Amino acid sequence: MTDLGTWLQSCGAEVDEALGRWMPESDAFGGLGAAMAHIVFSGGKRLRPALVFLACEDVGGDRQRALAAAAAVELLHAYSLVHDDLPCMDDARLRRGKPCVHVVYGEAMGVLAGDALLTLAFEVLGRHVPADAPLGKMVADFGQAVGWSGMVGGQVLDLQAEGLSADVERVRTIHRGKTAALLGACLRLGCWAGGGSDADAERLGAAGEDLGLAFQIVDDLLDLEGTEEALGKDAGADADNNKMTWPGVVGVAQARRDARELLNSASQRFSGGLAGERFAQLAEAVFSRGH
Repeated sequence: MTDLGTWLQSCGAEVDEALGRWMPESDAFGGLGAAMAHIVFSGGKRLRPALVFLACEDVGGDRQRALAAAAAVELLHAYSLVHDDLPCMDDARLRRGKPCVHVVYGEAMGVLAGDALLTLAFEVLGRHVPADAPLGKMVADFGQAVGWSGMVGGQVLDLQAEGLSADVERVRTIHRGKTAALLGACLRLGCWAGGGSDADAERLGAAGEDLGLAFQIVDDLLDLEGTEEALGKDAGADADNNKMTWPGVVGVAQARRDARELLNSASQRFSGGLAGERFAQLAEAVFSRGH
């Protein structure tokens, strides 16, 4: 296992341990806890928590200071997956190679499990960040990134774009909302938890947004060219749902070039040192997913 792989594994173990403490018991409220755990502990790569830790380390902070923020972004991400998979949205069967929450527990429980994960994310952030961290700023930034002008708004635009003619600016806006906004927030939250300045947060947040856009471009490529076994979910879903995708607008070759350029830009925003090296390795791993 590479050094990056070892580090990611250690980050994931720390986050999983914290989530195990902060998640409800499986039998809580008629099995709501089990439905929540079904997605949270389904084998995710914990990329978003790792970004929180990287930003904390980039500004010289101890990553334990960023543990609550790391757990919060993973809970938020889990909620978004549950709701994205619902019959009224993408109507997916599989997530991470397993049946989706609504397939196992029913559509109503899927909606409520997502709601519970969303609100638990803010509870964890509010209760467990270090006392000297700028909590109000962190909560407001997090809420904006994942709310009507960020992730939720991007999802709305994505639904409305189904079947429309190709438009690169429209798909850029969708991807920045759906994916890049949360990744930018991950790096800003980690920065503030680690004691970084607002200027540091702006620099690192921009790196996260570039990474997020590149990540979604690569995801579009995988949906176009990948298999169900490799993806852990239905392949070709974007085409089936008439989704507007980056390679659908600019072509496969240009999409790969755009992803590479964005990842290089993101890596250059780190200040150097071990955190910068790890981020560059992570960016390369993101790009390699598309090949």
